[in-house]
Amino acid sequence: MMHRFYALSTSFAQRWGGPVRKLPLDAGGSCPNRDGTLGHGGCVYCNPAGSGTGLAGRGLSLAAQWELWRNRLPARWRGARLMAYLQSYSVTHRSPESLAALIEEAARLPGVSSLSCGTRPDCLGEEHLALIAAAPFAETWLELGLQSASDETLTRLNRGHDAATFADAVRHAAAAGLPVCAHLMAGLPGEGIDDFLETIEYVNALPVAAVKFHNTFVARGATLETWHAAGTFAPMDRDVYVDAVCQGLARLRSNVVVQRLCADPAPGELVSPAWAADKASLLRDIRARLEAHDLWQGAAADAPAGPPAWFSPDNPPPEKKP
Repeated sequence: MMHRFYALSTSFAQRWGGPVRKLPLDAGGSCPNRDGTLGHGGCVYCNPAGSGTGLAGRGLSLAAQWELWRNRLPARWRGARLMAYLQSYSVTHRSPESLAALIEEAARLPGVSSLSCGTRPDCLGEEHLALIAAAPFAETWLELGLQSASDETLTRLNRGHDAATFADAVRHAAAAGLPVCAHLMAGLPGEGIDDFLETIEYVNALPVAAVKFHNTFVARGATLETWHAAGTFAPMDRDVYVDAVCQGLARLRSNVVVQRLCADPAPGELVSPAWAADKASLLRDIRARLEAHDLWQGAAADAPAGPPAWFSPDNPPPEKKP
């Protein structure tokens, strides 16, 4: 089958000559939207336990978590390069001294080659960026939540920052030599496909290196669960989400790596919609829809002539700037 988007696995193969596995790590911490720095309650879609594993709360150190995940790797991944993914909450919502100690701890993990730090765009001071940029890894990424480019939507979500804050953080990160993966959500309260596409256009104009697409699902304990029970929020239909992703890929710059096409609810987390639990089937349908409609990443952006050759692991992408 023809490659129709610039997959993370392809990007890894081009840059490192083989696979890379991201191992999620929970460094504890919190979120300014929960601990009172900005507010309480978190974003309306967010599980109160955060998006990570929760293993720090069970007393597991980073080293213990690392060994846990390494030992669970299937045999086919035992020779892969390993990336430490500091995932839970906002990893830079801490003092520069605490962040420096955390990076040093991650760098001591056996077999680690690269690092990815998940955080919010309003939790990145100059010292934080400098520490991450100087981290002793072969490659270091920042993962930043935007979700929507609409300030009205961000207010509705209780995000606590605007789109301009995200844009400013991306530009500062790029200036520091850090690639950014932007998290974008389809089906947010009050939004449809057109809003999602406008968010992609917003990201296209920024030095974003990768994206993760997420379908908005109702997580247990989130504010959205209350809205859903009251009938004031309904998740996007499955077919509409498939269409949103396909149209979004067509609008997305062709040199942006696609790290994820849909959300991945944790066991026991999902309230609605039921289809969000069947990730494999959803991915198959997205790929089939791209094929059936002869769409590819960048078709409505910078690659109208056909799927770029660098979608294949055998062809490295050219150096391109947004």
